[in-house]
Amino acid sequence: MNRKFFYGIVFFISIHFSYGQGLQEVTLDQAWKDKIQSLAPSKTAFPFNKKKNVLVFSLHTGFKHWVIPHTEEMVKIVGEKSGAFTVSGSKDIMEFEKSNLKKYDVIVLNNTCSKPDHRNLFWDKLREESKEDSVILMKKAKELEANLLDFVKNGGGLLVLHGGNTTFNNSWDFSRLLGGSFDYHPVQQAFQVRLEDPKHPLVAHFAPEGFNHTDEPYFYKNAYAEGDFRPLMYFNNAEIKSQRKGQEKTTGKTYVSWIRPEGKGKVMYASPSHNAQSFYNPQLLQFYLNGLQYVAGDVNCDETPIGKLD
Repeated sequence: MNRKFFYGIVFFISIHFSYGQGLQEVTLDQAWKDKIQSLAPSKTAFPFNKKKNVLVFSLHTGFKHWVIPHTEEMVKIVGEKSGAFTVSGSKDIMEFEKSNLKKYDVIVLNNTCSKPDHRNLFWDKLREESKEDSVILMKKAKELEANLLDFVKNGGGLLVLHGGNTTFNNSWDFSRLLGGSFDYHPVQQAFQVRLEDPKHPLVAHFAPEGFNHTDEPYFYKNAYAEGDFRPLMYFNNAEIKSQRKGQEKTTGKTYVSWIRPEGKGKVMYASPSHNAQSFYNPQLLQFYLNGLQYVAGDVNCDETPIGKLD
């Protein structure tokens, strides 16, 4: 076979999978865990006073990301190997009762995607489990959501990963807490993740270029336009293929991750990743650990909001 022709086929296949199919699912087994264990940072980048308790909440009622169990395991490995965190996992929405939230310093929302009709994860789950009047169930769902908001305002940490931003996607209160709501994403593709401020301590280890990443490039709506957050990473809109027709963005940037204080607490959003292969990047594992430390209150850094976005 002609060598140029052969490499042309390989290039076509790689582009096809990058833009249309994403990455192949990988098995979560002991070998995978051992690999992440070997790549995870052995210590924190920032000092901490005491070990803190983390809940990784991994319930979904809407779209199921295959990476959910991998992400939970990754957070456990990163948090516990560092010695800074004790990490547990759950899919029980009763963890968001006020009495249960007191057990934790940090909540991680791990791809907690809700159904499109109401875009309320707690409502979805309550409807599955109860035949009570819908008004009563929605009242309970809103109570549990309010408990989460109060948890952060009173000093708790919230780390939201990838599809976790759809947990209460129609709630303006949650959108303002997080810094934005999910709008849509084009097909998976490779793109360059760039640093808003290469000297910011949460991302300085990526400097100067950032990193190349295969994922769903997320676009946002609702509170995102207010820019009430400190951006950490972004992609150039012009580099993103297959954007929604009529809404193409050919200039400017869209943020991949950001932080914001809320009351006495801290919030961080990070869209990586739809794929467990992303966790093979030791720098990204360091970033998740940095994020855990930030929302746990261990990091003093610039949180100045960027302000209104175009």
